[in-house]
Amino acid sequence: MSIENPSREEIGKILKKAKRIAVVGLSENPEKTSYMVSEAMQRAGYDIIPVNPTATSKILGVDPVKSLKEIEGHVDIVNVFRRSEYLPGVAKEFAEIEADVFWAQLGLYHQEAYDFLKEKGYTVIMDRCIKVEHAITR
Repeated sequence: MSIENPSREEIGKILKKAKRIAVVGLSENPEKTSYMVSEAMQRAGYDIIPVNPTATSKILGVDPVKSLKEIEGHVDIVNVFRRSEYLPGVAKEFAEIEADVFWAQLGLYHQEAYDFLKEKGYTVIMDRCIKVEHAITR
């Protein structure tokens, strides 16, 4: 596998510049990792957009969207909390909305999705926790 993430310094710059984070797979359950990480990022000042097709109510006080394509306005980072086998599909949808950074959470990576996005010139981060990177690079 040949997934190469940006340097920690570059990740720090990405997180300083970013304002809006769409979170694919953000759970309504406050005990799930996706919820806890997104809540921490929201408290740190980021605008969190929940992407969850099965959600029935607001998540972190925000109405969820069913897909990335439903988001109005520009998205800086798409943070993905879905199993690795779903990353190619999310990557294709990501490319359609032209967000800046595709970020797959800790433990998630997929070579095909990585290659697809890199060939299109996107910044790709995989197998890293956005909350941990934010804490380290502040």
